[in-house]
Amino acid sequence: MKQFSNTIFNKEILDKEHEKSFLLDFSNDMTAVRSREDLAIVVNKALRKLNPDGGYVIRKINEDGATMSAYLYNTGASAFDPALLEQVLAEKYPINDGLQNRILDSAVPLLFNVRIELQRGYNLSYLDLWENMGFKTMVGIALRNGNTNIGLLWLSIDEINIPILQGICSQIAIAMGNIMANEDIFRRQAEQELMLGFSSDITGVKTKSDLEIVTSKTLERLFNTRISVLYLLDTDQVTLRPYLYDRQFFQETEVAENEAFYSLNINEEHVKLVFESSQPVLLDIDENLEAKCLKLSIQRELSGFNRVYASALRLGEQKLGMVWMLGDQVSGPILQGICAQISTAVSNVLANEQILRLQKQLEDENHYLKQQLNKDFEEIVGGGEAMQQVYRLISLVAESNATVLLLGETGTGKELIAKAVHHTSARKDKLMIKVNCAAMPASLIESELFGHERGAFTGAVERRIGKFELANNSTLFLDEVGEMPMETQVKLLRVLQEKEMERVGGKTTIKLNVRIIAATNRDLEAEVKAGRFRSDLYYRLNVFPINLPPLRDRREDIESLAGFFLAKFSKSIGKKTVKLSANALRQLQAYLWPGNVRELEHLIERSVILATDPMIREFFLPQATGATTDEHTMQSDLTLEQVERMHIIQVLRRCGGKISGIGGAAEILGIPGNTIHSKMRKLGITKAEYFAN
Repeated sequence: MKQFSNTIFNKEILDKEHEKSFLLDFSNDMTAVRSREDLAIVVNKALRKLNPDGGYVIRKINEDGATMSAYLYNTGASAFDPALLEQVLAEKYPINDGLQNRILDSAVPLLFNVRIELQRGYNLSYLDLWENMGFKTMVGIALRNGNTNIGLLWLSIDEINIPILQGICSQIAIAMGNIMANEDIFRRQAEQELMLGFSSDITGVKTKSDLEIVTSKTLERLFNTRISVLYLLDTDQVTLRPYLYDRQFFQETEVAENEAFYSLNINEEHVKLVFESSQPVLLDIDENLEAKCLKLSIQRELSGFNRVYASALRLGEQKLGMVWMLGDQVSGPILQGICAQISTAVSNVLANEQILRLQKQLEDENHYLKQQLNKDFEEIVGGGEAMQQVYRLISLVAESNATVLLLGETGTGKELIAKAVHHTSARKDKLMIKVNCAAMPASLIESELFGHERGAFTGAVERRIGKFELANNSTLFLDEVGEMPMETQVKLLRVLQEKEMERVGGKTTIKLNVRIIAATNRDLEAEVKAGRFRSDLYYRLNVFPINLPPLRDRREDIESLAGFFLAKFSKSIGKKTVKLSANALRQLQAYLWPGNVRELEHLIERSVILATDPMIREFFLPQATGATTDEHTMQSDLTLEQVERMHIIQVLRRCGGKISGIGGAAEILGIPGNTIHSKMRKLGITKAEYFAN
């Protein structure tokens, strides 16, 4: 009996020595482990000693904390279905599947019979695989690093040596923790290098194609994916239209032709979800989602991804659009950082596109202006004494930078004189910018002159360059400056005084070098006295005034002007040059011309169109006039009603047909607008008699 006890005792000693020797060898081998591949070699060697024909799989807990994936495996000597094995290894298994959670909660290894577990109703693909491979019993052991579970080991074995398995798993857990930590460090370093490279590349993005190349390259290297589609928010702030999309799935013409179908609405459920989230959103591609977003169903089939990441693009608090990309292993924080830089790049690309459009527009306008340059001078017709005085003043002021104020009645050619001043100045190679101060409502003229920043007011969906900036180092022609609202006059005065401005809604001061040429048919001194025009602005503009004579004061030029217009309009409508009879010329010279040169031009054009032979013998003027010693005096043989009728027509022509309001005929005549309407009906005055088209 004693001898039997000694035998058992000796066997226990030998077993413990064997365990110590086994674990010591395993520990020595583990000291050389630096990578997952190294770990696989050492684990295979050790487990072969325990069960030469058995297989095993080590699973790690994923970052989501709810699933596990294969980390290392060996099928042993068993036969198996390769397709089933590939499927099982690629699958993510829920931790709480009824078996794995029991192992992770246990302090000791647990033994499972594969067939019995299947009979109990555990519908788990890995149990099917093990049965297919011929594994009957499997041991599950938790892998813990300290008190933290990092995974588990499934081992095909019939007899359990708990101390050895616990010793092996303890060292495997430590090695796995170190390897995964190193892998995470290397991954983060690689991501940081890619992000730095992306940051460097994105700063050089100027065009849409540059943006596509840089973002696609970075996303493919980081996440093995690329932009499926990048949407930009339209000016209506409701519609999202495709801007960039994966060209391996779509042709540009296809997207252009079906833009309405591919566009999104900001009120759609999944779109609202993305904009309301501060982080990228992961969505499953279901039937509702794949109907739009550039046929996600097609991309899903070709790429193998079943989910899509969506992230909003913002610039500060402003929504720009959103990015959609296929993928399963996308890092949210990194994607968020990329999208922040994409937002800045998109904003820069859009601004650059706007600048290029403006540059092209300016180049076209400049080219057109140069083509019209000689023509502009040719159209300044007249060699009389009054015009010679105007030419002399132009030659004196052109080379300076002095502000010029062109004064004169409507139709006297103030814009042609402004062009003449500009084209004989040192700024002639630049485009002269024109602003008609009477053609825009008061709410828009400030933005037109000074520009505005994006978001400065409702409807300001993009930055706009004002006319002052466009005219920098050139000339700005302010036509009808007398019509400028008082609040805008204040800002114009500051620009003239300080030579600097700010865009509406902007904070940056912009230095300017702009020459001002202003024009008006109003009496600005009278406007100042009436409180409708600022006196300080008037004195700033009235540096070098040029008064353009009305046509009635330069009758010696009527013949040459008529000849010029006859040749011009005869050529434009394809007629042989029409001439004037002596009687027709006398008619022109006797007329008072309240509409000045513009009225003469339109009369000649109408007469050329109506002419049935090469000679115009008579003009049908609004009223008969005769040459008298006093050209401003009505004919003495007219009735009071005829004189009143003629006077109302002349005043209406001076006002360009305007009846009521500031500068209207009612103000000049000193009677209510309703009274003029009544007199016009009574006297039979029609629009054709006073309105010069």
